[in-house]
Amino acid sequence: MRALPRLSACLLALLCVSVAAAGDLPEIKSKGALRVLMVPANSPIPGPSPFFSIDGDRATGFDAEVLAAFARGEGLKLSVTAIPIWDSLIPALLQDKGDLIAGDITATQGRRKQIDFTTEVLPTRIVVLSRKPHARVATREQLLAEHVGTVKGTSPHEALLAIGVPKQNLDDTLQPTALLEAMKSGRFGAIAIDLQAAVDAQRRDPELELGMFLGAPESLAYGVRKEAPLLRKALDRHIESMKPTPAWYRLVVQYFGNSAPDIMKRARAEN
Repeated sequence: MRALPRLSACLLALLCVSVAAAGDLPEIKSKGALRVLMVPANSPIPGPSPFFSIDGDRATGFDAEVLAAFARGEGLKLSVTAIPIWDSLIPALLQDKGDLIAGDITATQGRRKQIDFTTEVLPTRIVVLSRKPHARVATREQLLAEHVGTVKGTSPHEALLAIGVPKQNLDDTLQPTALLEAMKSGRFGAIAIDLQAAVDAQRRDPELELGMFLGAPESLAYGVRKEAPLLRKALDRHIESMKPTPAWYRLVVQYFGNSAPDIMKRARAEN
């Protein structure tokens, strides 16, 4: 009769291991594909996102290349699924519609309560962007008086609310790709976007001006479920092994421009 409690304990232990492994790297490898969730229209810049875009069956962009290299190293196929809107991205991950989220994802404290993040992929900052002849928005007082374009559910939207911009001064009804054109037409005087998108936009339109930073320096990273620690650790190793290489620097310059490395360093240092 004593064997029964021992048997039950063994079965319970095996069940716990099985539950813990569900959706983690061993199960992913057994299925042969790394499923990545991303929002395709997540940039204010028309055209392919410098982070993640889908062109037919091919994924392009900085994150796409980094994750494709990781998938190859793990013997996996990279499978990409587009999620229509930002607000649905983390819920889709939690519903096991993918193994990770990528494509310009800021690892905010609010998001960390729901999911885990990898080590930093790129340093980032929220920056206020305006367009000549509109005055450059350099102070909080200027910003509070502005009508500002943003995208609901994004970290720039959170940062604008945190600094005290009145909700009635925020226009969050547009898709990201419509922000720059709406600002150009005079619908609002400024927009708040992440640094990488701002640098890429300014590279294409010299009339754009980078203004004040919002909040503290932050990190772009890949998000995984809290139940997938092995996947997170493997991604961490991959990211840290790539960062010191010329290939990493080449990708940064290729997708964000020659000035991007210096601007990212400045954003990290400035208060």
